[in-house]
Amino acid sequence: MQIPAKAEYAIRALLTLAASETSVSAEHLAQEQELPAKFLGAILSDLRRGGLVTSQRGPEGGFKLARDPDSIMIADILRVVSGPLAGVRGMRPETLQYEREAKHLRDVWVAVRGALREVLEHITLGQVLRGEMPQAVTRFTADPDAWITRVI
Repeated sequence: MQIPAKAEYAIRALLTLAASETSVSAEHLAQEQELPAKFLGAILSDLRRGGLVTSQRGPEGGFKLARDPDSIMIADILRVVSGPLAGVRGMRPETLQYEREAKHLRDVWVAVRGALREVLEHITLGQVLRGEMPQAVTRFTADPDAWITRVI
């Protein structure tokens, strides 16, 4: 599975906002995280519509987190900018119907979604910022095999 650039950029921008005590301009966020400014602008609009950031115009304007970083789950961010955690062809896994030999494939996709939730719904933006990884993360990162890329 690929994590879309949009999702990664959103998390990186939100981490910068979480570390700041004042509003941060889109330009500063783009520079700070080395992100494409135009793409980041669209991402920030999604984050504002999703209730994760607020924005203010003017010389003192910019973006701020709308909530405490410890109340923003990484899963929330991904859903706001990318949709469901484990969609299949744009559909929710539990709604899929397969026939014949593929009839049990839906169970695989539901399990994948469950595994993603196990990690992404149990870690907050604040925890990532502080490097305080919960057991939902450390149980995987402690396994040396998790660090090995597998290709066919």
